[in-house]
Amino acid sequence: METRERRSAIMRAVKGRDTAPELAVRAMLRTFAPFYRLHRRDVPGNPDIAYVGRKLAIFVHGCFWHGHDCARGARMPKANADYWRAKIARNVARDAAHREKLAALGWRALTIWECELKDAAATEKKLRAFLG
Repeated sequence: METRERRSAIMRAVKGRDTAPELAVRAMLRTFAPFYRLHRRDVPGNPDIAYVGRKLAIFVHGCFWHGHDCARGARMPKANADYWRAKIARNVARDAAHREKLAALGWRALTIWECELKDAAATEKKLRAFLG
């Protein structure tokens, strides 16, 4: 069983930017749509990738952390389950609020889920369609 300090250290190590899924999406985009900006704090939701002039935002979400309905996102830890349910529900609500703010400002947003990256061709097709 892990101590509270050890669990805290593990959670501090979880990256919020430059994750493997985000780097994979950026590598795809460099081939056909470079000149994006990263983690713009002046855009609601601080999107992972933004095309500011075109008002396009791309979020790369981890399935677990953002409550995706795939196998990985539906998996709930057995320890401290109430905490995790509440945390993920807050993340989902925050994501929805950010999308609403973006839409109100005339931005279009796309979410790429971590599980979607297993099919790189389909993900690239989705990105190309979004960037049009």
